[in-house]
Amino acid sequence: MSYLDDLLRSTRNRIEEARSKLTDTALEQRVASAPSPRDLRAALSGEGISVIAEIKRATPRAGDLDLGLDAGRVAAAYRDGGAAAISVLTEPDFFKGSLEDMAAARGAGLPVMRKDFILDPFQVYEARAFGADAVLLIVRILGDELSDLVALTLALKMAPLVEVHTEGDLERALAAGADLIGVNHRDLDTFEIDPDRTAKLAPLVPDGTILVGLSGVSTRDEMQELEQAGAHAALVGESLVTSSDPAAKLRELLGR
Repeated sequence: MSYLDDLLRSTRNRIEEARSKLTDTALEQRVASAPSPRDLRAALSGEGISVIAEIKRATPRAGDLDLGLDAGRVAAAYRDGGAAAISVLTEPDFFKGSLEDMAAARGAGLPVMRKDFILDPFQVYEARAFGADAVLLIVRILGDELSDLVALTLALKMAPLVEVHTEGDLERALAAGADLIGVNHRDLDTFEIDPDRTAKLAPLVPDGTILVGLSGVSTRDEMQELEQAGAHAALVGESLVTSSDPAAKLRELLGR
């Protein structure tokens, strides 16, 4: 059994546990009282390539990064460094994240995306209840649910960033109505990185689509290569979380 199988099994167990603790009525009340969503698409539509800066405490590949990080403080540093938006890993078992990290990050004033292994509408409602402005939807792990989850995310006034890795993934994402596409350079089965993955898929992306390069970006040169390939943004996590000065690292990535 692969790491991904273990992770998805853990996620399904987590959904059932969360459902047992939060009634539909209570969840609807939290959604209704959540702050209005911020516009991720608009945040990524400016001139030049932008950065979605990621908060994560650990990864299955690299192990612990910073288990004691203060999500609110890190988010403020990302804002000060010029990030356009913030991604927060909320998966607790393999990435040591939480919904509370996401709620804390929202205090920086930027659009915040819940990054998790979303399989069920409950998680989309849960994201909005905790203040998410966007959610990541991964084609690789979703079947016929993809279109419904894209539609639900939009109905809740959030932005669905749909993650693809292959040409087939991209076709499914576009058929589901996605206009925010994230190209994961990392293969979720093998963990291998293909730094040219965005460049390979970019010619197939329709005009008007926001394209984001995901994974394996840590230098200004790599940012420029993504921009030349047609990306509007890059999602950067590990090199920021492990930096002694994440704001300065962001300015370096952005060439400021």
